[in-house]
Amino acid sequence: MSGPADFSSQVAEQAVHWLMEVQSGPLDPRRQQALQQWLAAHGEHQRAWEHIQRVNQRLRGLSSPLAHAALNAPRSQGRRQALKLLLLLGAGSALGWGLREHNPLTPLLADYRTPIGQRRKLQLADGSQLQLNTGTAVDVRFDAGQRLVRLLEGQILLNAVADSRPLLLATAQGVVRTQQARIDVRQGRDHTQLAVLDGQVELRPTDWSGTSLLLPKNRQVRFSRQGWEIPQPLEAGGSAWTEGMLVAAHMRLADFLDELSRYRRGQLHCDPQVAHLLISGSYPLDDSERILDLLEISLPVRVRRFTRFWVNVEARA
Repeated sequence: MSGPADFSSQVAEQAVHWLMEVQSGPLDPRRQQALQQWLAAHGEHQRAWEHIQRVNQRLRGLSSPLAHAALNAPRSQGRRQALKLLLLLGAGSALGWGLREHNPLTPLLADYRTPIGQRRKLQLADGSQLQLNTGTAVDVRFDAGQRLVRLLEGQILLNAVADSRPLLLATAQGVVRTQQARIDVRQGRDHTQLAVLDGQVELRPTDWSGTSLLLPKNRQVRFSRQGWEIPQPLEAGGSAWTEGMLVAAHMRLADFLDELSRYRRGQLHCDPQVAHLLISGSYPLDDSERILDLLEISLPVRVRRFTRFWVNVEARA
């Protein structure tokens, strides 16, 4: 992915110029040759050209003011400035990092994402490893001064390696800063759950004005934009999802089914009569149907499948 360190503002301006030239109509042989000479002159030119074409492609169908300005008439000065801004942001999306949180299409524009029921492993440019859980979307932006990972939705396990640049992990509720750590981070509706498996991190919620929280190894904390709850020891099996397992230790059935529903499409309902039954064990996430079958063996419940995508778990008659 291209970023601010990949090309200068001057090259960005040149790339915008050539894009507008191409889109204004077919180039004559002389202009076509000039474009090819510009591309061949430096690798920086090629990177900027490839990136601005990706940006321009993703603008289609978006309704933001910035996207509208960038899609105006080819000779528009406003379009030129909007395209240059999007190019220099280096986020690989139509809105850029600074505007993504206001866009409902953000997860679809993410650099990396997983659909429901799938997990994914990645190695980042600095050697750090990133693992995405089900239904997860992240953006990654590295430049000369910092390493930035933004969790847009879902859950990740980030194994950050040592580097001269700090690594920042941003969620909707705050920013986690570290040099080297192994952390499990889950984005909730109005909070973030952070677990430190190795190393140490510094946490600063978005609207917090006091001293940052230092969270050491084997501790976890839940935080909102305004602050954090009391840190707790790590839960056993909390990161078992990285091995494809769902671990329950005296978990309420309703909570267990909520977790399981993250890994399968459709509706999974729990009858209030059996919601407080307790369940323990390790279950393979890649076979949710098998997990539902096991519930009928281990608990006094019946699993009613109206369709594959509509399932009720209720008391056994």
